[in-house]
Amino acid sequence: MKRITLTTLQEMKKAGEKFTCLTAYDSSFAALLDAAGVEVLLVGDSLGMVIQGQESTLPVTLDEMIYHTRCVARGCRRALLMADMPFLSDVDPRQAVSNAGRLMKEGGAQMVKLEGGAMQLETVRRLAGQGIPVCAHLGLQPQSVHKLGGYRVQGRDQESARRIHDDALALQDAGADLLLLECVPASLAARIRDALRIPVIGIGAGPDCDAQVLVLYDMLGITPGKRPRFSHDFLSDPEAGPTDVAGAVRRYVEAVKSGAFPASRHCF
Repeated sequence: MKRITLTTLQEMKKAGEKFTCLTAYDSSFAALLDAAGVEVLLVGDSLGMVIQGQESTLPVTLDEMIYHTRCVARGCRRALLMADMPFLSDVDPRQAVSNAGRLMKEGGAQMVKLEGGAMQLETVRRLAGQGIPVCAHLGLQPQSVHKLGGYRVQGRDQESARRIHDDALALQDAGADLLLLECVPASLAARIRDALRIPVIGIGAGPDCDAQVLVLYDMLGITPGKRPRFSHDFLSDPEAGPTDVAGAVRRYVEAVKSGAFPASRHCF
């Protein structure tokens, strides 16, 4: 199968064809997601919560991200492989280039994702200038959970919505290749998607984004405790009936591409 590249995703946006993204943390799941047709695998720092049992993503280290990215890379043959920059690994632009380089050279990542708006513009410019593909991340930023006062929807009021919109444009101009929007009103995400040339990936950001991403363990219904409103259990869907893990991933891919997911109940 032909390898998915940034060019592939850009062409899909232009054609109005949605693509899919899921988190992955090991080789076996990576191979399964790859075979099911997922276009982007994200080695998320969410591994701190769903793999390590931490209360947040903050304790995850760069070495741990490199380890899990390397594991996923061994099972990934078609999808684009993206890895999170962990907490405080991208504060200084020079340090960010070094750390992103390690994720690519040692981990096998093809793109890095970093959280933050205007304060990250110089870092994005520096990374882009070194030929490192970047996915920016706006809206709810889990690494800033204490500053935000919890896992809350962002951009509900006019001022914060304007700031997210302006940051999205600025990050694109700085060299970001993708944008991930998390937990923002669907109407705001749609406006940002229309304003940007680069593809927009949504999670809890409504149906109008160019792509959707979920935490793998959430969409399989195995994350302990209460799962996010914007997620859906594709493994034990009462409407579609039970299936196996591979079938659940295929259901997710089909639902995103057809526009069936996310539904109104998954949106803000």
